Amino acid sequence: MQMFTAHPIGFIHSPYRETSAIPKGIGAKHEAEGAIELLRDYEPGLMDIDGFSHLYVIWQFDRADGFDLVAHPPTDEKRPHGVFATRSPRRPNPIGLTVVELLGRDGSSLRVRGVDMLDGTPVLDIKPYLSSIPAEKIKRGWLAEAEKHGE
Repeated sequence: MQMFTAHPIGFIHSPYRETSAIPKGIGAKHEAEGAIELLRDYEPGLMDIDGFSHLYVIWQFDRADGFDLVAHPPTDEKRPHGVFATRSPRRPNPIGLTVVELLGRDGSSLRVRGVDMLDGTPVLDIKPYLSSIPAEKIKRGWLAEAEKHGE
C-alpha cells in the first residue's frame, strides 16, 4: 500500500492558544475569526476561491499525543463512542476537518470565521464547501440524542 507524506500548505492564525479555550460540548458555537496563511508557493492555488462562501479546511492535530479507539466527547462524557464517531483529536491519523466561512482574501491569506483550531495549526488542504445533501436527510447519530438530553 502506498501512503503519502503530508506537508503543510500553510498555518492557522487563531485566537485560541490552549485547547481548553476552544468551545466544546452541546450548543458550542464556532464563531471565532482567524486567518489561513498559505505559504507563498501555494498562493496561485487560491485563484477563484473568492467566489465561495464556505471552505473545508483539512488540518493536522499537531499537538495530539497518541490515539484512543474509544472516546468520551464533552457532549456525552458518560458514554463511550468509537473515535470515528467523534471529533476527538486523539485519532490514528491526527487529521482535523473544519468548515469555515470565507470572509475575504488578502494575497496568500484567507480571513475566515468558524475556526476551532489552535493558533499555529498546520493546514494540509483547502477545498470549497459543496453539499448536495438536503438538511432534512442529514442524521446526527448519537449526538442528536445527547443534544436532546443537554437542553
